[in-house]
Amino acid sequence: MLEIKHKTTGEVLAVIDADSLVGADLQEMCLEGADLHNRDLSGARLNATEMEGADLSHANLQGATLYRTHLNLADMRGANLTHARIGSNMHSNAAILEQADLSGADLSHSDLRHTRLANAILTGATLTRADFCEADLQGCNLSQAVAHDALFIKANLHKADLSGGDFRDCHLNDTNMIGANLRGINLESKQEGGFSAINLAKLENADLSGARLRNISAEDCDMRHTNLSNADLSHAVLGGSVLRSANVSGADFTGVELASVTIDFANFSKALNADIPSYKKNYR
Repeated sequence: MLEIKHKTTGEVLAVIDADSLVGADLQEMCLEGADLHNRDLSGARLNATEMEGADLSHANLQGATLYRTHLNLADMRGANLTHARIGSNMHSNAAILEQADLSGADLSHSDLRHTRLANAILTGATLTRADFCEADLQGCNLSQAVAHDALFIKANLHKADLSGGDFRDCHLNDTNMIGANLRGINLESKQEGGFSAINLAKLENADLSGARLRNISAEDCDMRHTNLSNADLSHAVLGGSVLRSANVSGADFTGVELASVTIDFANFSKALNADIPSYKKNYR
């Protein structure tokens, strides 16, 4: 028999008739504020379980299912969530992790589609090959995260912090990154000739200063008033993108075709290696 207690009061929240929580069926239980730190919950079924404010720090949740689980304000620092099924192809079946602390957690290969992660902390988290398609990551702190080959298609990253992150070979097509902090982000590729993709992304007022964007596919992006100072855009594909009033001081445009790029009121006088067609007007 195992007892699950409240992290603060010590109150017994549940008694489990098992010798371990590996593969345990904890569905639809009320485990708010539960103390589950360092516990092995690999393969556990936690669907529709109330776990708001629970302590899951350094817990092993590898392969666990968390459909419709409420994890608002949960402490999940350093947790192992590899291959966990947290999201779904439907909003109604995805977990809620708003303001949860997932700093240093490993979410590699996890399904996080449609999850609600607004204002969550994922500083230094490992997100390699995770699927965040259509997830709500508004205001999230993803600084220094490692997210190789991850999917963020149509995700909401409004005012999120991705600074210093390693997002090589990621797909962020049609994402909302308005006002996001992407200073020093690496959106290049681990493969020779490979690329990351941010086509159709909304980047108005975003900060991409010092970003590594070599070979990036960034067609039809809204980069109005975007800070691209000192960014490496060499050989980027920017067809149809709008850089109106963007800050491109020190940005490297080697090999970039600018014919179909809107550059009105952008100051290219301090940009590097920009080959601007003679018919372009209204730039400085």
